Amino acid sequence: MWVAESGGRARVFKSPTTKDVMGGVINCAHLAAEQLGLTFEEFCARIERFGHGTTVGLNALLTGGAAKTVVITTTGFGDTLEIGRMKRQTAELSEMEVCDWSLHNRFAPLVAREFIFEVNERIDTNGKVIKALDLAATQALVSRLRGRGIEAVAVCTLWACANPAHELAIKNILEKGLPDAFITLSHEISPVVGEYARMCTTVANALLGPIAGRYLSALESTLRAAGMKVPILMMTSAGGVLPTKVLNERPAVAIFSGPAAGVMGSIATGQQRNERNILTVDIGGTSFDVGVIVDQQPMMRSSISLAGADISVPSIDVASIGAGGGSIASVRFGDLTVGPKSAGANPGPACYGRGGTEPTSTDADLVLGVLDLDYFIGGRMKLDLAAARTAIENVVAKPLQLDVVSAAWGIREVLDSKMADLLRRVTIERGHDPRDFVMYANGGAGPSHAWVLARELGLKGFIVPAAATVQSAFGTANADIAYTVTKPVYIRIPGGAAPSGGDLARLTVALHESLAAANETLSLTTIGNIGFDASMAIRYRGQAHHLDVALPSVMQEKTVDSRVYEDAISRFESAYESHFGRGAGSAKAGFEVLSIRTVGRGSLPAPSLVSGMEPMERAGSRLVVFDNPKEPISTTIYRTTQPPAGQSVEGPCIIEFPGQSVVVPPGARAVADKFGNIEVSF
Repeated sequence: MWVAESGGRARVFKSPTTKDVMGGVINCAHLAAEQLGLTFEEFCARIERFGHGTTVGLNALLTGGAAKTVVITTTGFGDTLEIGRMKRQTAELSEMEVCDWSLHNRFAPLVAREFIFEVNERIDTNGKVIKALDLAATQALVSRLRGRGIEAVAVCTLWACANPAHELAIKNILEKGLPDAFITLSHEISPVVGEYARMCTTVANALLGPIAGRYLSALESTLRAAGMKVPILMMTSAGGVLPTKVLNERPAVAIFSGPAAGVMGSIATGQQRNERNILTVDIGGTSFDVGVIVDQQPMMRSSISLAGADISVPSIDVASIGAGGGSIASVRFGDLTVGPKSAGANPGPACYGRGGTEPTSTDADLVLGVLDLDYFIGGRMKLDLAAARTAIENVVAKPLQLDVVSAAWGIREVLDSKMADLLRRVTIERGHDPRDFVMYANGGAGPSHAWVLARELGLKGFIVPAAATVQSAFGTANADIAYTVTKPVYIRIPGGAAPSGGDLARLTVALHESLAAANETLSLTTIGNIGFDASMAIRYRGQAHHLDVALPSVMQEKTVDSRVYEDAISRFESAYESHFGRGAGSAKAGFEVLSIRTVGRGSLPAPSLVSGMEPMERAGSRLVVFDNPKEPISTTIYRTTQPPAGQSVEGPCIIEFPGQSVVVPPGARAVADKFGNIEVSF
């Protein structure tokens, strides 16, 4: 939890996650109140803004803890989730994992076939009713579902995005027959072309509705009962915040709220420091997450892959691999591997002393001197060096005939190399030079590994934000209200041709409809000053994937005319070549427009901040391994919570914060800015 006081002082509070998640949030609020000298009720009454990001929905989908859901779809399309796309068998597998046939089909469909039901109806691509909905059969189906403990229903009929009449009729029957069920209609949650992604998104929203809705309602009720007067503002996957009353019906748009909030936190830090191109890295216990920010705007994607399914919700593009503090090291066929399997928090790394016997990245850092035995998580947990050494020796050192320190160094090298490869993929392979970016190191382990990653990319240093361990919380506190609406409109333009007047009129209608829908939802937030941005989904004719292209001039007249269209095509071709290489475009093939997307934004005041007043104090020294496991270097240890502006220290040193350790290698220098961010320069 990140708490900013009215005077500008900010503090970080952390509490172990509880099984119900809400308990951990409430415990953290109690801890903050205690540290501030307030009762819990006094603390809640003084809250002026409560931002929240969570992985409740994400975890529910991954662990099978979601609501009992049935799917209703068009006759002949009941196997859509099972068939999927060509890549469904290998969805989310890495390049190496794709070669392992035992991993294929490791993700079952989001809903088993026995819970998918078909109804007679058919609508064509133009929205024309080919076969009317069989109302009697639908009513009979709903009657059969009564008494089966159904918590949610996903309704996804063919081409409902062109004409939602049948889905609305089915909803009417469901509301009468299953009044307590959470109902999701595909044309409302995912009005996109492509029945597989639309069905996945609809089902995911239905699965999460009862879970996320109950969680958010319970959390807000608890805090309001204690005196909080403001609504909870929940981070969405697209990087904006919305009141829980808006998200209760569409929890799927917040599946990636945690990672998205971290990127938004880095954008806020970049605004403080006037840095526009940022690589934000977050190393936690199980994953390494990377976001790319170009000119203060996050890279976006129109869908995410989760639990083997493609979910069509606008999202900040966060690339992840299984590499974190809990990543398990092992030797397979004579090669050292690290991750993606993780020890998690329980039993966790061997050094936690909770019964874990497999060596992890955290164990390696402890053996290498990066972590302090007695000051882990600010001294609230003592680590077991002997257990870490034993685990590394038994699993890695002996099979590779290495000493323990060399084996630990090898674990770190393998892990850092995997993370550096991901950073190259999201920059160089997308046409960006990483040297044009500043790296922000977040998460509990990010500041420990950032010096290696920055050096691998040829950077001159890195930044550790003041809220690095809770950058997601910092992001929710600085994000604006934002709501995204997509309206499908399918237009094909042959190569060398221009769109007809009718085509442009349809695009304009879609723009107006999306603006109206976004404005209607944002009016519920009581934010008065709302602005809008629009984009168009375009692809070359015959392609399966598209790019979203901004329409910066369309808001002037709120009309898609030939000038707006030509500008969009120019932007599309430029972006396409940036992504896939010069000459990769194919204008002669023509273009396809798939949808118009509108984002409504309402500005919220950001908290004012001042630098801390706790200087970095020397706390002794210890031997730390940097580049040579045979030559550990005597390294000065400093401790602080938020250093004052201008204080600097020379490497080699380690700056220990509660929850993170900033490694400053030999020859480098670390300086605190006026907001408490640490800049490390090589």
